[in-house]
Amino acid sequence: MHSAYRSFLLLPAVVLALLAGCATPPRSVDAGGTARRTVPELVALRPVALNAVLTSRAGERAVYETEIAALRAVLALPPGAEADETIPGALSAAAHFNVEADLVRARLLQLLPSSHEKSPAYQRGLLSAAHTMFAKDVAPLLPDLLPKIKTPREFAIGAYTLLRANDTAEQRAWLGERMRENFPEWANEPRLQALIHRLTVAPTDDLLRRPPLVDLLAAPIVAGYPVVFSFQRHDRERMGMALVRGADGRFVRNADGSYFNIAQLAMARTNLPGTITNGNTPQGLLVIKGTGTATNRWIGPTPYLESMLPVEAPVALFNQPQLREVPQEVNEDARFAANRREWTEAQYTRFLPPSWRDYFPIKEAFLAGHAGRDEILAHGNTVNSAYYRGENFFPSAPSAGCLVAMEYWSKEDGTLVHSDQLALVKAFISGGSDVGYLVVVEIDDQPRPVVLADVIEAVVAAERAAK
Repeated sequence: MHSAYRSFLLLPAVVLALLAGCATPPRSVDAGGTARRTVPELVALRPVALNAVLTSRAGERAVYETEIAALRAVLALPPGAEADETIPGALSAAAHFNVEADLVRARLLQLLPSSHEKSPAYQRGLLSAAHTMFAKDVAPLLPDLLPKIKTPREFAIGAYTLLRANDTAEQRAWLGERMRENFPEWANEPRLQALIHRLTVAPTDDLLRRPPLVDLLAAPIVAGYPVVFSFQRHDRERMGMALVRGADGRFVRNADGSYFNIAQLAMARTNLPGTITNGNTPQGLLVIKGTGTATNRWIGPTPYLESMLPVEAPVALFNQPQLREVPQEVNEDARFAANRREWTEAQYTRFLPPSWRDYFPIKEAFLAGHAGRDEILAHGNTVNSAYYRGENFFPSAPSAGCLVAMEYWSKEDGTLVHSDQLALVKAFISGGSDVGYLVVVEIDDQPRPVVLADVIEAVVAAERAAK
């Protein structure tokens, strides 16, 4: 959900003016207000035409200094309405910039015990920050807190935080008991369905049961459309890799005949599971309804691929991506309610090959859509990856739940120097269409980035099957 990239705190007018110059002129704007380029315009687009002042030394320094000063001021606020409203955003900013660990830890330990008295949004902000940075530190507080949390999403975040700190059979049993006590109707709640699966089936066991990858790569989904396959480790801190299958069933090649592929990070900064708001990109099938240009400064001006989850998009759009927009309820809540009624598990799994239809992990996208997740994009990156030096995913930078490709910008003026994201867009549209599908799949849990050698045999076999 890329909306979490919006400014954490208010910036002064001079910085806003500086960043306003980052956007490239929109080529066309659809009915929903999204700026889009045509396929010929995307083909002609070159990195030098894109600029993000935020990525220059001066631009990045101005934003960094302003944001850090603001988050420190918020974390120093006395208890009250202003603190309740702004502290979750400050905690998110601290995780984003990877700063003020001691200050954030102290505030979390102070505020978490009484957080059940606050709004669910406040609870989510604190619990997400705890999961991101201080799971072991806050774990002793959670057994008293969790029984008092009465909303599924926030309870699940707390449960995953306890598991991150101490994943034992006793812990899983205790969490399952508390979940059933708090939510007798848990079987109808997608986030709790995912949680109970995690409490009863080890991720390593799921991976051992993974159906043949070749079946997934050869399945047409809907014939005649391109597909981005994003291969990930279960440990999302490891870089994944994206390939593109053309509408003809063959995977896109580079000019020299080798398979096109790029590194792609599917990890959210929270590193929460995909059914949780701003969690990791969920596994499964999404529809791509075209490209767009972000106004969000952390995504930057490089065109993104706009994917939609089941429920976020109606079944009709999954059947025919070229529709782009289909008649829907104007009211957002009414739209989701109508889509939920038509999206059954059977509707979702019919797009998958038979061998994958009973594999629970690939249904995460279906559950995430029913949980209300949206706005998952495959996009570029203007975040200074130096914030995360030493992390397993460096030199990439995590997102708020999207798929992030590597980009390199001039430190002098913010001009784009190299973009894997732009290369991905061009590979996707190389057959002449900018609509199709995205499949995210975890292949195993090896402690290293995904490389072409991990999937090449399945790719070649899938191409043979498509002939």
